[in-house]
Amino acid sequence: MSQIPLITSTLKQLLKQHKLTYKEVASALDMSEANIKRVFATEQFSLQRLEQICDLMQLSLADLFELGEQKQSLVSQLTQDQEQELMENPKLFLVAVCVRDGWQFEDIVSQYQIDALDCIRLLARLDSLNMIQLLPNNRYKSLVAQDFRWIPGGPLERFIEQQVLTKFLQGDFNREDSFRFYLRGSYSEATISVVRRRLEQLTKEVAQLNQQDARLPLNKRQSVGLFLAMRPWQLGLFNDLRREDRAEATEQSAKTSQP
Repeated sequence: MSQIPLITSTLKQLLKQHKLTYKEVASALDMSEANIKRVFATEQFSLQRLEQICDLMQLSLADLFELGEQKQSLVSQLTQDQEQELMENPKLFLVAVCVRDGWQFEDIVSQYQIDALDCIRLLARLDSLNMIQLLPNNRYKSLVAQDFRWIPGGPLERFIEQQVLTKFLQGDFNREDSFRFYLRGSYSEATISVVRRRLEQLTKEVAQLNQQDARLPLNKRQSVGLFLAMRPWQLGLFNDLRREDRAEATEQSAKTSQP
């Protein structure tokens, strides 16, 4: 089966991620915008042309092919049993997170209280759970997509809700490498759909950036949490101030949007 459509799709995502337009690519390659669009539409790339486009993003051809391969046939959601086992075994959960972030075997053993034999056993368990493909010399290939989704109401989502979000949101967001912003408004259904699509696209882009940076050594990266959420919402304080006739009209919808 041809891998060209996969490479083309990966290349388009990377260009969008780097905010490069066809016009900018054409200018850098001394081509017309129409010709560049035709190249992408027909998927007729020479290796030289692919390399030139990759150079604009400071990527190698090997990087492009690796990202394309990792994108193919990845699991987008774990099973109930997979999530449950991760929650029941903190070390297995830790190694799974390290794997997702592209840590090497030596990184895990040197950074955490997990010896070599234990790490091999944990990686073997992830392999048997079909979350990774274990390769020779303690290498592996992740089989789970970077932007995989939790099971709604499942073990992982419950863990995040009960033990992660409160501590995360109460932390210090005043550092230069931190950001927190809450925004509310009254939006039409069409606008809500637009916002949701853009947040979902941002999720994919951030996940791909994590995959891209996995090639860097640990001392060039830091662990970062990013929380995106939206839902129908009204502060209880505001509802308490509604006129009684208005409050009754909105009571039913408010039940599903308040804690």
